[in-house]
Amino acid sequence: MPPKKQATEEKLQLGRPGNNLKIGVVGLPNVGKSTFFNAITSSSVAAENYPFCTIDPSESRVAVPDERFDWLVEQYKPGSRVPAHLTVIDIAGLVKGASTGAGLGNAFLSNISAVDGIFHVVRAFTDADVVHVEGEVDPARDLEIIHNELRLKDIAMLNKYIEANQRNIERMGSGGTVEDKKKKDEFAIVVKVRDWVESGRDVRKGTWTNKEVEVINQQFLLSAKPVTYLANVSERDYLRKKNKFLPLIKKWIDENNPGDKLIPFSAAYESSIAAIEDPAEKLKYASEQGMPSMFSKIILQGYDQLNLMHFFTAGDKEVRAWTCRKGAKMTEAARNIHNEIADSLIQVDVMKFDELKAAGSEQELKASGKLYIRGKDATIEDGDVVYFRSGQGKAKK
Repeated sequence: MPPKKQATEEKLQLGRPGNNLKIGVVGLPNVGKSTFFNAITSSSVAAENYPFCTIDPSESRVAVPDERFDWLVEQYKPGSRVPAHLTVIDIAGLVKGASTGAGLGNAFLSNISAVDGIFHVVRAFTDADVVHVEGEVDPARDLEIIHNELRLKDIAMLNKYIEANQRNIERMGSGGTVEDKKKKDEFAIVVKVRDWVESGRDVRKGTWTNKEVEVINQQFLLSAKPVTYLANVSERDYLRKKNKFLPLIKKWIDENNPGDKLIPFSAAYESSIAAIEDPAEKLKYASEQGMPSMFSKIILQGYDQLNLMHFFTAGDKEVRAWTCRKGAKMTEAARNIHNEIADSLIQVDVMKFDELKAAGSEQELKASGKLYIRGKDATIEDGDVVYFRSGQGKAKK
């Protein structure tokens, strides 16, 4: 008999499970966070030249650009069109000492704890009229301050757990029940993570087992969250594609958090584009300036760093992009639409977007035999156009 195939364990992800995930905009005061947030969401958050002008986090949902969605809308001409969204939260500026309450630190850090990923805005421009909380512009120092404060807060939270449980763990000794062993294992993992963070490394940069990830996710650690760095350059530097601070920022990222994404942008330039209401005029203005808006790239990067993707339902009534985690099963995807559909799901009709576009229409695709039938335990893929068939006669297209 051939040997049995060994089941591969699915790798758990750091962070909360779910599809309604949020990105927090983080950085020192006066680096351009609120200006960035105002432009990307067309909101009206105060952006005064004052360190703590943003106290309560502002939240907005931003449409995720997708040419596939646009094509489906053009193809089906539905009565309703609903794109995918990314929730972005503007969090007030952190300062050195925030982990111990400096500035408005404790409140700000708790706001970061509530998000799932981070847009870290770092100042890469000089302007005598915009004060820097540390006196002069030094991106490497600014990056270090924010990361240190997040790690220090993590260390404080982990030490609090260790102090609260250490005596009970010591009493258990080497024996104990199954439940005791579970508690001792969990305690050992927390100590291991604390030591890792104390060594100056973010939790997200560690290699952890699934068991360790389960414990880490219970702690809601700040340095476990994925980060994208946004370097805010002056409008002049952005348009001429030169900035003296960018090599310093890239060097810091490569040395401290290799693999993380860096996206240069100009909050001032994006504000100019955002102030133009007509979409065609926006494109015309950007074309005349010779540089595009970076917002589409930033939004897509935020979506990707949270390990999100979307699938579509399409018909003459509605075209809609639905968000789910990469690697989700059909039942998980269906649950985004309705629990009843997921609970009674029988099969899913799947059209691959590229094949649908190449065929030119749904009818032509079906005629070519490229409508696929998938079971409820199959994995849904990015861009799938689906029709869920359930046992209760409920389906969504």
